[in-house]
Amino acid sequence: MADQSAELDWKDGVVPVSRQFDDPYYSLDGGLAETRHVFLNGNDLPGRFAKGFHIGELGFGTGLNLLAAWQAWLQSDAPGNLRFTSFEAFPMTPADMARALAAFPEIAELARILLDVWSPGSTMVLEGLEFTLVAGDARATLPHWSSHADAWFLDGFSPAKNPELWEETLLHEVARHTRAGGTLATYTSAGHVRRALQRAGFSVSRQAGFGRKRHMVTARLGPL
Repeated sequence: MADQSAELDWKDGVVPVSRQFDDPYYSLDGGLAETRHVFLNGNDLPGRFAKGFHIGELGFGTGLNLLAAWQAWLQSDAPGNLRFTSFEAFPMTPADMARALAAFPEIAELARILLDVWSPGSTMVLEGLEFTLVAGDARATLPHWSSHADAWFLDGFSPAKNPELWEETLLHEVARHTRAGGTLATYTSAGHVRRALQRAGFSVSRQAGFGRKRHMVTARLGPL
């Protein structure tokens, strides 16, 4: 996967669909509710928020997950800044991000603040947030990352359409960059993903999914 901008179509003029992967960026049943169910609740957030808490993400997409986590952090009154690092091979343009996020008025102000300082490759420091977007193929960039996440959002496109982001070698890198006892969550419950996470050292659980998805996966590094 080359480092380039996302190419999009728009379902019903509202939901962005990747031309590269022929997959929508968020649930047609409600993107923000899906993010909260899968990635926040799936990682026991905001209950685990603490000073210095760091979220890692594979697949930044529209930025919806970041904005939902940032909003939850601000509402939790946790001290300091939420640290959030996302790895994305095909970043959206700011105009496309703004169009996609317009569907979620509840986070509109945070989206505006983020887009006003948008600068991929650098750390953007905002009220309650330190955010870095690492552009490029995560298989090449994650191994060189020097930090460790307390929680991971695995939000690549469907494993059937974007198998590169679910390769066992990459999931081992996720484990290598997770603090002991750290967690992850993902909307997919594909068997090969669950098995690869287990081989990487995660204790894996299948949970009730969101909307049309029967199941999703949560995991913790090390024994439960």
